[in-house]
Amino acid sequence: MNSADYRNLPSVSIDSVEIPCSYRHTLVLGSGCASLSAAVRLKRAGLDDFCVVTDNIYGGTSRNTGSDKQTYYKLSDSTQDPDTPYRMAEALTAGGAMHGDVALIEAIGSVNGFYNLVGMGVPFPYNTWGGYTGYKTDHDPLQRGVSLGPYTSRLMTEYLERECRTLGIDILDHHDVVKLVTCGDRIAGALIMNKRELDSPSRGLKLFICDNMVFGLGGPGGFYEKSVYPKPQNGGIGLALEIGAKAANLTESQYGLTSRKFRWNLSGSYQQVLPRYYSKDKKTGETFDFLNDYFPDMGALMNAVFLKGYQWPFDPRKIPDYGSSLLDVLVYRETEILGRKVYMDFRENPKGDERIGQFSPELFGREAAEYWKNSGINGATPIERLRQLNPAAIQLYLDHNIDLSREALEIAVSAQHNNGGLAADIWWESVNIRRLFPVGETNGTHGAARPGGTALNSGQVGAFRAAQKIAMAYREKSLDTEKALESGRRAAAEILETIRNLTSGSPVPDCDREYKAEFQQRMSRYAAAVRGAQTVKEAKAAAKKQQTGFGSLRVDPMRLSIALKLRHMVFAHRMYLEAIADYIEQGGGSRASSLVIAAKGQTGTPVHPLLTDWRVVPENLSLRKKIQHLRWNPEKQTVEFTWIDTQPIPTETSWFETVWAHYLDGSVFR
Repeated sequence: MNSADYRNLPSVSIDSVEIPCSYRHTLVLGSGCASLSAAVRLKRAGLDDFCVVTDNIYGGTSRNTGSDKQTYYKLSDSTQDPDTPYRMAEALTAGGAMHGDVALIEAIGSVNGFYNLVGMGVPFPYNTWGGYTGYKTDHDPLQRGVSLGPYTSRLMTEYLERECRTLGIDILDHHDVVKLVTCGDRIAGALIMNKRELDSPSRGLKLFICDNMVFGLGGPGGFYEKSVYPKPQNGGIGLALEIGAKAANLTESQYGLTSRKFRWNLSGSYQQVLPRYYSKDKKTGETFDFLNDYFPDMGALMNAVFLKGYQWPFDPRKIPDYGSSLLDVLVYRETEILGRKVYMDFRENPKGDERIGQFSPELFGREAAEYWKNSGINGATPIERLRQLNPAAIQLYLDHNIDLSREALEIAVSAQHNNGGLAADIWWESVNIRRLFPVGETNGTHGAARPGGTALNSGQVGAFRAAQKIAMAYREKSLDTEKALESGRRAAAEILETIRNLTSGSPVPDCDREYKAEFQQRMSRYAAAVRGAQTVKEAKAAAKKQQTGFGSLRVDPMRLSIALKLRHMVFAHRMYLEAIADYIEQGGGSRASSLVIAAKGQTGTPVHPLLTDWRVVPENLSLRKKIQHLRWNPEKQTVEFTWIDTQPIPTETSWFETVWAHYLDGSVFR
């Protein structure tokens, strides 16, 4: 087949159903910050034969999430305190379970990634001398954080999309990826469903074969019942896991307190103005100021709530001595164990009792007292104080039809970010599926814990690295088109059979919603901030059983795209539980943003004197220098685990003439 025939290929016929086929040099999956940035970089590198595939250009995490002050993390280049890529790499690896060479690349590349955005017009604030002054973020000693306010990633995405449109990059919107195609150990394409053609004989299926794939389908937002991910974000990592792509650190995610009606992190000023926490029995309506029982006095309770503003992510190390993360444990217990709803109420101060006393600003510790004084906070109620400290925080909820002066916020401990993901090398190429480049949250570069804002930086650096490798090392077509089409035909036949099964007989109303709710509840209860060896083992078995029962679903044809998402999501949630179970079996304890509860007979430190059954398994520090790799073996239908050593931060010096030579002959990519 000559090059003129590569774009439009003969259709694949399966039982009289014609599946259109096409070739692209590169497929870019997803439309978040990382995928769009990779597309821009590929175009600037002179590549034209590629397209972006997305189920919703306006969906996803990048465009629909934020926080009190959403941070972009980069090398500090505008202060008198000197920063270097090596110092930044040390901060990135401090939480453990992260490769030092990747950390150094993210540190060095942070300047390029940031100024690439600035060059597109992303309006990061700068000082009189043109310096992009930063601030300190969590888990970091230097002023590396910059921000555009609550919607940093949204603005980044909007400007990246605008750049894609300006460059004439082809974007296929309303297209779901339903199956990946491989040839041997390399990626070869994807089966894609046009959601606007579900009533056609082919159900909107199209087969794209490709030489390279940028895989940026985001984090596992749809896996959890309690999630601060935007509702359109489901996560597509299962598509790669089912073809055998290795994953790294699936055990590691970040959790914290969020509102439920409108999904938002309750960090910063929302905590620092001291709202009332209470729970409500779903049946009787009785309310409980449940925090009172667990603090020695009102002053300790107030300081824990105040510090939660600075220390938003759940962290087991911040539970002892009535620390801020004790709040997360108590909220989790109320919602998941006792089945109550929990609220933060900005109309009332914390309600004490005879034992701990009543609320008074005079009970504050020194840090909180100075903060209130310096910020001019003296309001009588939390809503008055929030109006003084951060009126935009009130307006944010008003913009979503929630008036904090009239209603309490239902809250929960929610999933916020997956630090793990697919395992990739220093060019963001999968370690075992050649030419598959996971970027953004789908790539598991982060370790167990990370400084705030590093995810946005990692996405931009990874997008650039992937584009560099594709443009410089994989520019020429090497795919065996005939073999790829045959692999694609088998994938299409499998999906068509699944579709026939899903649509046979009468649809069962809400069966897909109930199916999704089942694994979401399982993940939030057993595989989120609080975990136990026995409960995870039981949840893993239940996950396998649910996945096996996927074929029992019967849906309306117009809901096929939803059902096919559930196919890979239920598989992926099982893999996450497999990873957590293996981590605990290997002696992994509480670390980063997850608490491991000791099993019966196992030693552990009590979380609190009143919670005698909650004994904390301490962190296994030896695992900080290890990374868990998980691989689903499609042939044997088994899960395989390996634990590899983390790579150190490189220390060798480079000689310009040698670097130049390696760059020119392409060996830098090997």
